[in-house]
Amino acid sequence: MIELVNITQHYGVRPVLRGINLRVKPGELVVIVGPNGMGKTTLLGVMAGVLQPQHGVVTIDGHQRRQSVAAELAIRKKAVYLPDQAWLPTQRTAREFLLGVGQLYDIDMDRLMEHVNRLLSLFELSEQGDWVISSYSSGQKKKLALASALLTEAPVLLLDEPFSGGLDPSGLLALKRVLKRRVAEQGATVVLTSPVPELVEEIADRIVILRNGTIAAFDTLEGLRRLTECPGSLAEILERLMFPETTKKLQEYFKELPT
Repeated sequence: MIELVNITQHYGVRPVLRGINLRVKPGELVVIVGPNGMGKTTLLGVMAGVLQPQHGVVTIDGHQRRQSVAAELAIRKKAVYLPDQAWLPTQRTAREFLLGVGQLYDIDMDRLMEHVNRLLSLFELSEQGDWVISSYSSGQKKKLALASALLTEAPVLLLDEPFSGGLDPSGLLALKRVLKRRVAEQGATVVLTSPVPELVEEIADRIVILRNGTIAAFDTLEGLRRLTECPGSLAEILERLMFPETTKKLQEYFKELPT
C-alpha cells in the first residue's frame, strides 16, 4: 500500500532522513517510534506529500506522490494526513466543520450526517457539537481533529501523534478501538507516530524504530524481541537498542546523589 524508496530529507545542511526504504502492507497498523528530533514527523510528512524529499520516491496504492496532479489527487482521495496540531476553523461550529470535510470527500449526505452524530457522541462532543470551535479546550480540539480524519472513510490514515494533545482516557480508549477495528474489519492501512511504548505495544502490527535519520529496525514486537535478545517490554527493547547512554547516565546520576 505504501512504499518509500531511498528517501533523503534535509533541512538546510542537516540531514533528517537518510536513505529510508520502507514498505507498509495493506491492512496494517504501523507505528513509528524514536527519540525526539530523529525524523518521525518528517517521515510521516514525506509519506503525506506535505514535504518533498531531496531524493527518493513515495508510492501509495500504485500512485507516485507529486508525480502529477492526477496522481496526487488520486492519492489524496485515499490517504488522509492529520498533523499533530491540526488547523481548525475556530469561528465555525464542530458540526459545520465535520459536514464540510465530509462533502469534500463526496460522502452521501444522509450517511454523512449520521456519521457526524456518531463521532460527536463517541468523543463526548454531542453537547458541544453546535458550539464554535474557539470555545473548545485543547483536548476537545484534538478529538474534533481526529473525528474529521475518521469521517473521511479514507482507506489510508497518516496520523502524527494522535494520542497526544490532551486526550482524556475515554478519548484514548475510543481512538484505540476505532483504529484497531478499521484495520481488522475494514482493511484500512494506518501509519502513526507515538512516544508511548505501552500504547504502541497494544495497537501496532509492526513498529518502525528511527535512529539518527535511519531505520534501526522494522518488525513486530516479537521480532524486535528476537533482534535485541530482550524478552521484555517495548520500553526495555528501546532502552537496549536506542538508549544505552541514558542508562549509563542514570547510573552516574544516582551514584552522585547523597545517601
